[in-house]
Amino acid sequence: MQQIKAYGVSNAAQALGPLQISRRDTGADDVAIDIAYCGVCHSDIHQARNEWGNSLYPMVPGHEITGKVTAVGAKVKRFKVGDKVGVGCLVDSCRECPDCKEHLEQFCTRPIFTYNCLEKDNKTLVQGGYSTKIVVHQDFVLRIPDNLPLDKAAPLLCAGITTYSPLHHWNASPGKKVAIIGLGGLGHMAVKIAHALKAQVTLLSRSLDKKDDAMRLGADQVHATSDPKTFEKLSRYFDLIINTVSVKLDWGAYLGLLKRDGAMVLLGAPSDAPQLSAFPLIMGRRSLAGSLIGGLKETQEMLDFCGKHNITSDIELIPINKINEAYERVIKADVKYRFVIDIASLK
Repeated sequence: MQQIKAYGVSNAAQALGPLQISRRDTGADDVAIDIAYCGVCHSDIHQARNEWGNSLYPMVPGHEITGKVTAVGAKVKRFKVGDKVGVGCLVDSCRECPDCKEHLEQFCTRPIFTYNCLEKDNKTLVQGGYSTKIVVHQDFVLRIPDNLPLDKAAPLLCAGITTYSPLHHWNASPGKKVAIIGLGGLGHMAVKIAHALKAQVTLLSRSLDKKDDAMRLGADQVHATSDPKTFEKLSRYFDLIINTVSVKLDWGAYLGLLKRDGAMVLLGAPSDAPQLSAFPLIMGRRSLAGSLIGGLKETQEMLDFCGKHNITSDIELIPINKINEAYERVIKADVKYRFVIDIASLK
């Protein structure tokens, strides 16, 4: 075991601060990584503050990790020292359930998340990327394309795959009309990826304040949902709606924007879910669905796609001592569009 520097919390009421944590030595199937950058996801805040009621302490958040390989185990063939790599939301899984066997580890019956989780021994806490080093089984390490900078690529490990997966699964493609609800950390990635998939992309936002940004990122049009005429104008218009926000919306009204057989996919879970009549679904054979990150195979596919199209996240790079301020700004949606921690500030 080795002791390394990290930033985290010991209880739900505490601000994030310096911690020392243990990392295992590099095993035969392991890859040791010097962490260069770690993105800040809203779920980091929820879990650090125990807002979902399942937090384990002490906790080091962070699951949008990029860095370089410093050592590999004897059985590792896919990676070598110096490679640019990433670690996302998973560091292991059961490997045996039907979902794992279909490369859908995110739906595993016993996933091992990158933090706020126990190892397979059911006693060792898994600690995340707000730290200087990490050791991960080779099967859960991802290759970062050479043309993508490590800082701007970090949010692809969560925000990127969370939006790529439903766009890919529901076949966003040329000729398809795709709406993105919200232009935050997830929404701005959804716009970029849907545009690269050559779909016709519409941003649905409460106001037109972000219109210029949305168009720059690849949207073909922007509509304000605070205007009731928007729902009349766009009735039965879209093939697919990706809802990236976690606030309470009138899902029935948005389902009315779908064509027959269209789908609205939820990426966020509002604490106060709306009541929904069955009629918007029944009358158009529409679907209301959900999606959760992606498996390792699909995540690598997403990274390669982003490398091919030169897609990265729009970020604000911060030192680790600004993380508590960054959390408050995330809550206020005061970032364009993802905070990334420069881990060199922790070393």
